[in-house]
Amino acid sequence: MNFHQMSMVQLAGKLQDKSVSSVELTQYFSDRMAKYDGQINGYITQTPELAMAQAQAADARRAAGETGLLLGMPLAHKDIFCTQDIITTCASKMLANFKAPYNATVVEKLNAVGMVTLGKTNMDEFAMGSTTENSAFGVTRNPWDTAAVPGGSSGGGAAVLAAGLAPIATGTDTGGSIRQPAAFCGVTGIKPTYGSVSRYGMIAYASSLDQGGPMGKTAEDCAHLLAAMAGFDERDSTSAEGDRPDYVGSLNAPLTGLKVGLPKEYFGEGLSDEVRAATLATAAELEKLGATLVDVSLPNTAHAVPAYYVIAPAEASSNLSRYDGVRFGHRCDSPKDLNDLYTRSRAEGFGVEVKRRIMVGAYVLSAGYYDAYYLKAQRVRRLIKEDFMQAFESCDVILGPVAPTPAWKLGEKTSDPTAMYLADIYTIPVNLAGLPAIAMPAGFAGALPIGVQLIGNYFSEPRLLNVAHQFQQATDHHTKTPAAWA
Repeated sequence: MNFHQMSMVQLAGKLQDKSVSSVELTQYFSDRMAKYDGQINGYITQTPELAMAQAQAADARRAAGETGLLLGMPLAHKDIFCTQDIITTCASKMLANFKAPYNATVVEKLNAVGMVTLGKTNMDEFAMGSTTENSAFGVTRNPWDTAAVPGGSSGGGAAVLAAGLAPIATGTDTGGSIRQPAAFCGVTGIKPTYGSVSRYGMIAYASSLDQGGPMGKTAEDCAHLLAAMAGFDERDSTSAEGDRPDYVGSLNAPLTGLKVGLPKEYFGEGLSDEVRAATLATAAELEKLGATLVDVSLPNTAHAVPAYYVIAPAEASSNLSRYDGVRFGHRCDSPKDLNDLYTRSRAEGFGVEVKRRIMVGAYVLSAGYYDAYYLKAQRVRRLIKEDFMQAFESCDVILGPVAPTPAWKLGEKTSDPTAMYLADIYTIPVNLAGLPAIAMPAGFAGALPIGVQLIGNYFSEPRLLNVAHQFQQATDHHTKTPAAWA
């Protein structure tokens, strides 16, 4: 049976009716990983022994009467979540041998419901990038076209989902790092409201922007995984208090009366014809399902990229200062003195893109430049949030592209970081405002998938998941798989 072509919820049904065991399902995906991952390099670390032990324990729990939907379900973790006694690298030489002494809250929660860890997925180093080309462990390839990028920084997770090497995956989103690879690889991914998912044990890039979330074949899959991941965590000072929303209960609600905003700024210069057509076709489909389309404006969208690339590097330069060759991480050989230890350990341990962002961040935080750059960027951030709040006065969700183009070729933009950064124009504003957004498949440009995103007001994930689920009930974009992996 082709388990890899099924959604996670479909696989859960088979676990629940005991037509397949967790051990059998885990072995199936482990075999596919062994056979195919060498072609896409989606995993940094595979954990077959751990997975089999967890699968056996899950089968025992089910035999004892437990019925949880996620019990015994295999998944892949982005290699930014700490996993006890398993290497957590952040795709960096700096942490190439780091074994965390504890589990991230996300890992802890998913272990508790009986999920099975297949391995840790590749990513851009310390989540800095949009292509998964900035990994110390080699590039990840897009299963739809192995000469194309899978997106980033959660490109490994999106690629293994598209290739059928895992049924569900965790990711993180700092400026689009769940949504953009989901769009490039033809899968679904949601970036929750900032604070919804604990960042404890999720290695930091930019602390005021980072947010963990699920990636799956469908919105329904993402809803169930998010329900297990989310919730208040006293160990995370940025964790949102209050009751957790019901992410699953309203999936089948009709869209009658829904107001979908179309920002004029998202359909201007730079947007490819294919992505424009897919986005407008999605709007038309939502209209058929009962939604009303309204025009909205997000006038500060053009300022989002420069503001982000001041704020995020500033926070990164602070967060990454701990990697000094003394306490943990890469340490250079035979340092002559303390300064040499610091300098060579960091120079050897960090890749080019990470060094670039550390330098930018240190510059904008330095005396004489803080007010001119960092403080001004934070003011722009406030204006971007106010744009969204004004737009939501006239609509329930906002529809737009995820990226201006489909996935580009490997190496195409590596020599031009600015061009790479500009590709994040539609995703970055969401992180600056701390809002939730979901990316979902919406068509193709030749052989490459196109994704669109729905943006919601704070803690409106149930509504976003409902809209995406209803769209997926009416379309089949999300059911397509790359022929080479079918």
